[in-house]
Amino acid sequence: MRKASASALVMSAVSAVALLGACKGSGDSKGSTASSTSSNAAIQPTDSTISLNGAGATFPFPLYSKWIAEYGKANPKVKVNYQSVGSGAGIKQISDRTVDFGGSDAPMNDEQLGKAPGKIVHIPTTLGAVVVTYNLPDVKSPLKVSSEVIAGMFLGEIKKWNDPKLVALNPDAKLPATPVTIVHRSDGSGTSAVFTDYLAKTSPAWKEKVGSGTSVAWPTGVGGKGNEGVTGSIKTTPGSLGYVELVYAKQTNLPTMAIKNAAGKFVDPSLESVSSAASGVAATIPDDLRVSITNAPGDGAYPIAAFTYALVYADGQSVAKSEAVAKFLWWGIHDGQAFSEPLHYAKLPPEIVTKAEAKLKSLKAEGKPLL
Repeated sequence: MRKASASALVMSAVSAVALLGACKGSGDSKGSTASSTSSNAAIQPTDSTISLNGAGATFPFPLYSKWIAEYGKANPKVKVNYQSVGSGAGIKQISDRTVDFGGSDAPMNDEQLGKAPGKIVHIPTTLGAVVVTYNLPDVKSPLKVSSEVIAGMFLGEIKKWNDPKLVALNPDAKLPATPVTIVHRSDGSGTSAVFTDYLAKTSPAWKEKVGSGTSVAWPTGVGGKGNEGVTGSIKTTPGSLGYVELVYAKQTNLPTMAIKNAAGKFVDPSLESVSSAASGVAATIPDDLRVSITNAPGDGAYPIAAFTYALVYADGQSVAKSEAVAKFLWWGIHDGQAFSEPLHYAKLPPEIVTKAEAKLKSLKAEGKPLL
């Protein structure tokens, strides 16, 4: 029942954004959650309609779509449009000031931040899992893999599904001699950055030959645009293997692999295992909130987990728009967290919410505090 509910929520959210472009916001407020005291203070109705444009990561798109729909009910004069174009495009568009906020799973690096025309702030919005998913119709048991095997497959060194290294980890799976068809992202992608960051941390061969980043030179395979494109290709290609955000695999009923973590345990992607990966980060997270939590310690930690970020200027050019963005994000890290778990994202830990609050309270436009 939980899976059906989550899938329905995803399809409803994505359809709403696809059909409307910018959220029209139903006048019926019955479906919205009650505001917390802290988030209530940040949400006040505006006197005129404000349109906000965001673009970037596909990783949080189902959740952001739901946020836009629900926020629009409580704030009908704020129209938010988010384009799911990939983290690389999101970083470029916020750097070029062509959007009001960007979205990226990969924190901007120092070089990217230095090229922006102003200081950009990272606001963590949710936590998710990048999963390794596949299409083997006759294999019913969920598969187990190690980073060595994942790297070998994506390097093109493990060419068939019945390779001895895979068979050794899955002796009862009756793996076929089908060739492995790799599907990777074709666009600049935070999902790719998280996935390759994990492989670079755990596979010396991958680190030396490919490295990590939003865009890398893939040794083999075919490209798909966005999490949607990769999911679609895997779904229609028997023998294929790729990586997507968890909700996209759940939405299309694709299987996910249990991955051997830093503690030597095979862990399935779940809300609990993603939260476990984030535990303890609050004490060591840097002041700018840019952090990687791949290959985290702990028996229950899922090894390919990540925060995703909204990217905003510390000092905006328009008071009205900057204030509207700040209030929307404030709502997102409070009331918006209620929609995380049904869509297979983990809620932000309370300590991270506190740090995100401080970042939002520091935002200004034309020297004026926004919250």
